[in-house]
Amino acid sequence: MRPSIAKVRRMKISNFLFPESRSPAEDARIIDETFEEALLTDRLGYDVIWLAEHHFDGICAYVDPVTFAAALARTTTHAHIGFAVAQMALHHPIRMAEQMALIDNLTRGRLIVGLGRGTAYNIYDYQGFGIDHTEAQGRFEEAEAIMLEAWKGDKFEHHGKYFDLRLPALRPAPFTKPHPTVIRAAATEHGMLDIARQGRPFMMNVQTNAETARRMVLYRAALRETGLDDAAVETRVGECWVWRNVCVADTDAEAERIAVPAFHAMQEMRAAMRHQVYREQGVSIVPMPAPGTAPPARTVVEHSLVYGSPATVTEKLSALRATGVGGLIMQFRLGPMSYDDTARSLTLFREQVAPALL
Repeated sequence: MRPSIAKVRRMKISNFLFPESRSPAEDARIIDETFEEALLTDRLGYDVIWLAEHHFDGICAYVDPVTFAAALARTTTHAHIGFAVAQMALHHPIRMAEQMALIDNLTRGRLIVGLGRGTAYNIYDYQGFGIDHTEAQGRFEEAEAIMLEAWKGDKFEHHGKYFDLRLPALRPAPFTKPHPTVIRAAATEHGMLDIARQGRPFMMNVQTNAETARRMVLYRAALRETGLDDAAVETRVGECWVWRNVCVADTDAEAERIAVPAFHAMQEMRAAMRHQVYREQGVSIVPMPAPGTAPPARTVVEHSLVYGSPATVTEKLSALRATGVGGLIMQFRLGPMSYDDTARSLTLFREQVAPALL
């Protein structure tokens, strides 16, 4: 690693819109507030607005990132619109390629196609679409290859395990040449290394700061093994993103009062439907944790939630900045947190924390 390269890079900032709605009666209000949060993010000058995809349980109120991205395409002017991530096992690749090409045109190239196989936790996402969750990775790999081929604009046929296709050409053609920016998510070290061996950037889910730093070292090493020189390696690192939940308030005490209960409530809601389905059906994607099992980093305040005054948050983020990673995926609205508290946090971060990262 060349520390001097990492120090001079501008760290990109973003807002991950992942709003929960605790009942169907709240859906319309939460969706409206999320749209307003996106517009505020754009006005404040954030680099990216990230969108999630989850179904049937209210943990992502707008559900469909493609539709929501289209709504934002002509109402935002600055921020890129990205997916973190689209669950490709649930999408037909030609339909998705068309939709991405259209949004790429509507945004004049402000699109980041963030892709993943699909949720690693919520089996009901797959059940609702009639998809076998064990096919998710295979469907993802085949679908991504089809999309990249379709974006070339030529006539082509594809005869694979999951898709049998023949089309004369994809229209509209993407605005971005040769195609919109594509980035993959990696929840595991193994997945991250696979992406690195392809010479591609990646998005890292919530990990401890120590694990984040360790994986970035491994990522650099894997890139070098592909033959990339140091400058090219740092370019790829600068295209990578890491996720943290963030709350900024005027004081540390105020941030703790707002963020910590909301964070715990969010984690409880995200697990509730998974546990309900397991009780009803006896099925889950991964084994349900045994009593006493250490919780994953993404559910632990110490590792997953960065909160405090602007000065405190700036200091807490210094460990991530030191890794040289290019951007922060930050979720500001946590669980039942109010829109007003979210907007205040989002604004304080942009005005008083971001300058230290830029």
